[in-house]
Amino acid sequence: MFSGIIEELGRFDSVDATDGRVRIDCGEVLRGGRRGDSIAVNGCCLTVADFISGGFVADVMPETLQRTTLASMRSGDRVNLEGAMRHDGRVGGHLVTGHVDGVGTVTGTRSDGNATWVTVTPQPELLTLLVEKGCIAIDGISLTVVDVDDHAGTFSVSLIPHTREHTTAGAWDVGTRVNLEGDLVAKYVQRGLAAHVVAARSVVITREV
Repeated sequence: MFSGIIEELGRFDSVDATDGRVRIDCGEVLRGGRRGDSIAVNGCCLTVADFISGGFVADVMPETLQRTTLASMRSGDRVNLEGAMRHDGRVGGHLVTGHVDGVGTVTGTRSDGNATWVTVTPQPELLTLLVEKGCIAIDGISLTVVDVDDHAGTFSVSLIPHTREHTTAGAWDVGTRVNLEGDLVAKYVQRGLAAHVVAARSVVITREV
């Protein structure tokens, strides 16, 4: 589990789709680390399989490559890194599992005083997990949703200078593809309501019969 507060900007080295291994160059996030530790790389929870000079290697499943932006990354690209959250630590952002729900595309940016508004078009099914002033993890960054446009199929977040300077968000532009993870609580609520609706329909059908 993570909190969406980025600890370090690392660099993507390479990914081998054949053996399913990705190499990440970093330093700070590995302090005190061991093999088997979890590290979120642009919001994707990966397990440290081995340490290399100046970084680490992680195994990546085909499902992860298909559902995230990892497969399309190039050597030298910057990545957001966060080590797993301690159970006795602070949750500075919100609860983030590192299980990416899908990929969205930045479709707009604009300045608003010292902030920058970023509009993202997600996969349609992800929009149902979003509410204004709710939480979302974009490339592993815990952010507050400031607007949801159901008609346009988009949502927006607002970035403060600190976020732009210390994460990959500072390089987001129209066309940038980003990993998205909806709020964990919203997922359980949605699932519970869906099950309740199905059960209610079954009762109605039974009574009519």
